[in-house]
Amino acid sequence: MAGKRSEAGVIVRFWGTRGGVACPGPSTIKYGGNTACVEVRCGDRTVIFDGGTGIRSLGNDLIAKNSTGDTDIFFSHFHLDHIGGFPFFAPCYSPTSRLRIWGGLLENGWTAERALGTIIESPFFPLRIDEFKATIDFHNFSPGETLQPHADMKLQTAMLNHPGGSVGYRLEFAGQSVAYITDTEHQPGELDPNVLELIRDADLMIYDGNYTDEEFLSHVGWGHSTWQHGVRLANAAGVKTLAIFHHDPGHYDTLLDAISLDAQAARPGTIIAREGLTLHLAPKNSDKKHNALQLKPQETKQIARYGSADRSHLAG
Repeated sequence: MAGKRSEAGVIVRFWGTRGGVACPGPSTIKYGGNTACVEVRCGDRTVIFDGGTGIRSLGNDLIAKNSTGDTDIFFSHFHLDHIGGFPFFAPCYSPTSRLRIWGGLLENGWTAERALGTIIESPFFPLRIDEFKATIDFHNFSPGETLQPHADMKLQTAMLNHPGGSVGYRLEFAGQSVAYITDTEHQPGELDPNVLELIRDADLMIYDGNYTDEEFLSHVGWGHSTWQHGVRLANAAGVKTLAIFHHDPGHYDTLLDAISLDAQAARPGTIIAREGLTLHLAPKNSDKKHNALQLKPQETKQIARYGSADRSHLAG
């Protein structure tokens, strides 16, 4: 059945916004501590980008809404912060679920089935992936291919600059476009042509802002970018709304509040993604204007400045 082009258009919800490692606690309550997972509702279809720890709550939500029948999951790559929640994704255990799992063939040649199967078996997990009750279909592709999982949906893909490789996506549905660009390292003074192609005139760009420009200088080669470079890319490509994502585990709420203020000043309308944030992209033929949540300015007197974040963590 074709996805319904409803008045709801495309709905994007963030279930995990961290990179590296999950970091729940009192210092991350506002923006959340779960790792990367983004749900995109395209009419009556469910699309998921990445399976970090945030996918557990998403799975529970899908079960509660009886919306587990048909789901596409697109992985950027197979580092633990992007796959670690998948074994706890409730639809895997439902016989009425059908999951299509998409993974790019990256530098080591591993498929999504091999990567996920490696962590979903003893001694890491009590079950094997072939013991899940859902119907699971694996789809491999080479970065650069255009994917069409459904007749009314298209995804452009491109290789990103990350240790071992990573895939960036541009999803197009009902006249709307969402670019998912995470785990990519920019070259100072340059704009990656692969990224520019994916984000050109996008309605929403979700971008790896793991560092600030100041922090980036001591993390060259780690495979991540900065919120400032996200602004440069969005301005150059005519992006409508920029959402900064994949927050460093040491970027606590106070620091992200400070980044939010500076990002708003640099590019009004920029969003610092947080768990539970939902964005509605109205259909192109609707009278509604593009609607993205505007964050209110935060109190600044107790906000930590850049460079004060705890660096004693892993960044993956």
